[in-house]
Amino acid sequence: MFEPLKDKKIVDLSQVLAGPFATYQLGLMGAEVIKIENPNGGDWTRIGDWVPDLADKNMGMAYVVQNSNKKSVVINLKTPEGVATLKRLVAEADVFVENFKPGVARRLGLGFEDLREVNPKVVYCSVSAFGQDGEFSNRPSYDHIVQGMCGIMLTTGEPDSGPTKVGSPYVDYATGMNAAMAILAGLHEVNRTGQAVHLDVAMLDTALMLMVALMSRTLSTDWIPAPSGNEAWSASPSSGAFDTSDGTLMLAANNAPQFERMCAAMGRQDILEDDRWSSLQGRKENAGALRDTLVETFLTRPASEWEDVLSAASVPAGRLRSIDEILAEDHTKTRGLTSQIEIEEYHRPIHIPAMTFKVNGQNHPNKKPPSHLGEDTDAVLQAAGFDKDELKALRDAGTIPSEIAE
Repeated sequence: MFEPLKDKKIVDLSQVLAGPFATYQLGLMGAEVIKIENPNGGDWTRIGDWVPDLADKNMGMAYVVQNSNKKSVVINLKTPEGVATLKRLVAEADVFVENFKPGVARRLGLGFEDLREVNPKVVYCSVSAFGQDGEFSNRPSYDHIVQGMCGIMLTTGEPDSGPTKVGSPYVDYATGMNAAMAILAGLHEVNRTGQAVHLDVAMLDTALMLMVALMSRTLSTDWIPAPSGNEAWSASPSSGAFDTSDGTLMLAANNAPQFERMCAAMGRQDILEDDRWSSLQGRKENAGALRDTLVETFLTRPASEWEDVLSAASVPAGRLRSIDEILAEDHTKTRGLTSQIEIEEYHRPIHIPAMTFKVNGQNHPNKKPPSHLGEDTDAVLQAAGFDKDELKALRDAGTIPSEIAE
């Protein structure tokens, strides 16, 4: 197994999507992830309503997707004993992750300086909407709000369609991957210097970095991006979306060799021989006529045929697919992007993500379902050195529950 983090322990105080996805990925690399949940239902994605049958079991799909293979520990952080208990766990951990609004962890006594006192080598990762400083830092937010604020919605869709959101919480998951990368770097830095580090990962920062070509050009020139529909970033008249006899083909024939191979594969050598389009400059100047000519030809065959013909000629092309179509194809199955787990009394396997990359030809899956709320509380605390009397005292103080409702 590929387990580069097998000797690392992560105390995860984050909830919902971004933070939990970061620690989930690190868990797939072998880290022990201890998820700290509140006694009043835990992470609220446990009751997410994507799949009501799972939510009824306190295992909402949004929870299962990024919390499998973690240990669930319930601690009431509103008590002094709860904060002290968490500090004891962090004292022997390598990484601490939180996604409170900036300042909340510090008010709880769990800020970077607080935890560095109990663990001088801790990698402390704060995940938030807007970062730990700046005018917006104390604002709450979610993926779709950040999508609206970062500028991507005003560049998505057709000019007359109005702003359009990306159809998945991609900022959340990209932020999770960004945080995982930051934590890996933080572990190496601590190993190099022996000093704790505080990582500040923000959703808005991540969203802007996903748009770095637009961001850099806007800052460096007077250009402001407009909605570009399905056109390619290159703005080449032989790239973008083209109608076919039965659907849409996405095409990228940007440079001269690609354009020449495309014309040959289409059986349209005459396009190359036309003075209007024989040069790159000519193709730009006569883009409208060229596009009309290409569409006329593409309409003669199905998108799947054009995909095969052009791909065989080393011209980047792919037909539009729905997500169920691409997931059903052999290629995606070969890549091993998911693994299957079973949840009690749910009569279908649940697919959860594997690592986002392959190692030595393998994509190591996760096959352990999430723990029930608080299921691992006693075992984790005992492993951290709490004896029976201390556990009883924590129960009496209401710091850890005596019973956990599933």
